[in-house]
Amino acid sequence: MTDDTVIPNHHRSYPGFSGLMGLVAALSMVFGRKGDARFAARLGAVGPGDAVVDIGCGPGAAVRHASGLAASVTGIDPAPIMLRVARVLTRARNVRYVDGAAEALPLPDDSATVVWSIATVHHWRDLDDGPREMRRVLQPGGRFVAIERRTRPGATGHASHGWTDEQADAFARHCRDHGFVDVRVEHAEPNDRRSLVAIAAKAP
Repeated sequence: MTDDTVIPNHHRSYPGFSGLMGLVAALSMVFGRKGDARFAARLGAVGPGDAVVDIGCGPGAAVRHASGLAASVTGIDPAPIMLRVARVLTRARNVRYVDGAAEALPLPDDSATVVWSIATVHHWRDLDDGPREMRRVLQPGGRFVAIERRTRPGATGHASHGWTDEQADAFARHCRDHGFVDVRVEHAEPNDRRSLVAIAAKAP
């Protein structure tokens, strides 16, 4: 039996978003995520001319934030309901949404300067294929950011969706094992109710 207490993708077997519940989930992610997007943009040093990829973009809140920083942005999600909501809410011309997942990105090699994954690594199906794909699509020196809600050891249900400090450290080690450099762990508290933990790294 696998000990999920230290595994960063400990919710890899959860079902995807679909149907009415998927729509409700998408709408719930539209608001209250600006702090997450700002944190990702800061860690990724996003600015004009960057090509940003948001893996597990959901309804596109962080995509729209990055587009406002004059970056071109590709939002990727495996759930059609998330992509439909994202397209309805997005008016920027420097944005596109594509069906896909972390383990098989529908993008060319060396096509991104920044790749981020916000509150989704804990759902990735494969922790080896994901980082390999990040390396493939990132240009040399490109930035990778993974952000999760900081959770407490022993949390259950919705409260467990995120990373403990131990899970964040495990993912940081995993990134180093896959060749990323300048790997570091960062923390933020965008509001009184949420604490975030992040891994920031660079492609060699």
